[in-house]
Amino acid sequence: QAQLVESGGGLVQPGGSLRLSCAASGFTLNGYTIGWFRQAPGEAREGVSCIRDSDESTYYADDVKGRFTISRDNVKGTVNLQMNNVKPADTGTYFCETRCKLESIYYIDSRAQLLGGQGTQVTVSS
Repeated sequence: QAQLVESGGGLVQPGGSLRLSCAASGFTLNGYTIGWFRQAPGEAREGVSCIRDSDESTYYADDVKGRFTISRDNVKGTVNLQMNNVKPADTGTYFCETRCKLESIYYIDSRAQLLGGQGTQVTVSS
């Protein structure tokens, strides 16, 4: 069974940028709904952004709108999250999943039976 793999995290100063990538070994994410989630220590996992399978619509949490951009790399079969102008509140472990969970949308793409990944740590600090 293929597993999601998140990468690209690291330590970044406030106002800086990071680019996260979500992939699945031996499996293309093209055409599947993918959501990015953030989990801070001691907090519940929360949706940050997602891209739908049906029409490639993108969705964002209010606190990242205008700063984060979700996109697909159809050549690599991955989904990226470009994080610009990051803030300390963006700190957490970022996961990708085959679902959307935001105020404006809740959708689970059950077609892809993928195992969850370990996440990638993002730390925003000066």
